[in-house]
Amino acid sequence: MDSVSSKIWFIAILLLTAGLSVIGRNAVEKKIKQSFPIRYVRTEGVFQYLSKDEVKAVLQPQVSTDFFDVDMQSIQDTVASLPWVKAATVARIWPDTIDIKVHEKKAYVRWGKKSLITERGDIFTPKNIDAFHDLLIIEGPVQQQKKVLEVMKGIKTALADQSMELAEFNISERWTWKIKLKSGMQIVMGRNEPLKKLQRFLKTVPILGQDKINAIDVVDLRYLNGYAVSWKPDIVEIDWLNPTDVPNNKINE
Repeated sequence: MDSVSSKIWFIAILLLTAGLSVIGRNAVEKKIKQSFPIRYVRTEGVFQYLSKDEVKAVLQPQVSTDFFDVDMQSIQDTVASLPWVKAATVARIWPDTIDIKVHEKKAYVRWGKKSLITERGDIFTPKNIDAFHDLLIIEGPVQQQKKVLEVMKGIKTALADQSMELAEFNISERWTWKIKLKSGMQIVMGRNEPLKKLQRFLKTVPILGQDKINAIDVVDLRYLNGYAVSWKPDIVEIDWLNPTDVPNNKINE
């Protein structure tokens, strides 16, 4: 055998040896990994509306692998995407456990008819919000929920000072305001100085008296120097020129 043929055979043997070495190493690695399957998914946290079974269900496809190959970032992203999850941390616990710590969101009010919103202004939409039908509803322009939320908080406080309870607050795309109270009364405001006009109306509440306030259906504040009132059905029309028909409270001090 000449020197060229010898070199070719030598190289071929080296390549074959290297190939067998790689195959052997891969086989060993595969065998080792198969010896470390994920046996447990441990979920920790204080859960009120999010169930541990729900978390485990969405993770099942991702943890059906070995302890070393599991994608931790993907697991964290999947858990964080659940509507009720505020934050999640994920860790491997040797030799066969994935540990997940979950912090649940807290609903502050409803956003529209189908969603909830946290006190910080994070909107989320669980499958069912029937348990929150007593929460007040707010609505507003897209991406403006935090501003709407802050305005609502101020209005809620101002109304509470007059023993009025807010049920719904809506700001349209044109930033006109509409308020609905638990009593059923609606308050309509335009874009111009809505808060100032609301405060002006609230100053007249003690003068009108509770009986008249309870009889109001709609208050329209879209006037420069006053407001218009629509009464609830079956309410006898009030003659404001007749002193006996005016509430006992003094109108002019």
